Amino acid sequence: MSAVAELNDRISSADAIAQDLVRRARIAQETFANADQARVDEAVRAIAWSLYQPEHARELAELAVEDTGLGNVPDKIIKKQRKTFGTLRDLLRVKSVGEIERDDKRGIVKFAKPMGVVGAITPSTNPGATPVNKAMMAIKGRNAVVIAPSPLGYRTTALTVEYMREALDKIGLPRDLVQILPSPVTKDTTQAIMEAVDLVVVTGSQDNVRRAYSSGTPAIGVGAGNVPVIIDETADLASAAQKICASKIFDNATSCSSENSVVIVSSVYDAAIDALKKAGGYLVDGAQKARVQSELWKNGKLNRHLIARDMPVLAEGFELPPEAAASKFLLVEETGIGKAFPLSGEKLALVLTVYRAPDFKAAKETVRKILDFQGRGHSLGLHTTNMARARELAEDLPVVRVLVNFAHTFGNGGGFDSGLEFTLTMGCGSWQKNSISENLNYKHFLNITHLVTPIPEDKPSEEELFGPHWARYGK
Repeated sequence: MSAVAELNDRISSADAIAQDLVRRARIAQETFANADQARVDEAVRAIAWSLYQPEHARELAELAVEDTGLGNVPDKIIKKQRKTFGTLRDLLRVKSVGEIERDDKRGIVKFAKPMGVVGAITPSTNPGATPVNKAMMAIKGRNAVVIAPSPLGYRTTALTVEYMREALDKIGLPRDLVQILPSPVTKDTTQAIMEAVDLVVVTGSQDNVRRAYSSGTPAIGVGAGNVPVIIDETADLASAAQKICASKIFDNATSCSSENSVVIVSSVYDAAIDALKKAGGYLVDGAQKARVQSELWKNGKLNRHLIARDMPVLAEGFELPPEAAASKFLLVEETGIGKAFPLSGEKLALVLTVYRAPDFKAAKETVRKILDFQGRGHSLGLHTTNMARARELAEDLPVVRVLVNFAHTFGNGGGFDSGLEFTLTMGCGSWQKNSISENLNYKHFLNITHLVTPIPEDKPSEEELFGPHWARYGK
């Protein structure tokens, strides 16, 4: 068989698989499309409980670590339960059926409608939590969803989907409201699903994000993380260090919201380093830094054997002493930013790059350069007691989120002390060629019909609109 014929057979097979899944999804979705709000919320609760219940959360966390080698079981349990609980809280507080908004002054009433079938592309870092998170939002909009998981986490995602299907069946709804691509998942079948559904939502590789946006289907994709945080001279250093540590080490730094660099104002640099050490950091020396860099990247790519691993594994891989193995994360001092300085980029490992800046102005510019290299649009953090500086960063830097005095991972994707929506999918705006500049939430899974009725005429005079221009430049 020729290469062209083999390619055509592959594509044809992938299309057939996708079409069958979407056909079944449409049948299920049509029976659900007229559900009232109470029934929709019952379905969302059932899906949430399928992952939240302790025995399932643990089983799926253990399976995820066993299959992917990424992260750790205790934190994956917390992530599954925390994200699911927070997302359920958000979803149960909003309407997604019938009239959802009324503006009598403008004569507009908004009605929510389903989008249809959603294709959800999910990553190996969260093979259990992300599928449920997206399914909850899709079901809230009375949609069906087909999950296209990372092959590395397939067993975990398949079991997660089976638990969701059982939960739907238990409350008398069609199991096919939630489905998964059959194994083996390939680029062909993932592409075919993207082209066959009504909306694609992608979390994971930038290759999949680009494919989604070029699929011809409306798409929501996210950008790469590379979160920098500033510690200024007004910060509570002990609190900042504890928060950075807690966030950095969570699930072995698998989150795109995990701190990757900390920029410290010079006047408190030594004290901040001491605080970070007390919080659990190990500061590597020059020779150790060289080994960290050479081992964490191989042929220009992150070493899969070292990312998202426990500290003893990293210490052995980097040939570090027992004190490093007993620490919680590594501190690596750096001065350069850009391609020639890989430590300035995202690491997905328990490695935190440290920069010294003469003052806040310089720290801000260091953060700008880091973001220009990698992570524009995503987010940044600031530890300070000077809120004017937080506003300055928000006004001037190209990010969707600026978090002040947070453990970044626990606030960026929603938190019980953060007003951001709970999600595992964070838009990065046009800075990373994303279609949204906010946290993915239920609104992105709705079509909206606008009922428009007449209002008293709202037409200002020419003088009101053009007057300032005429006064300055003439008619």
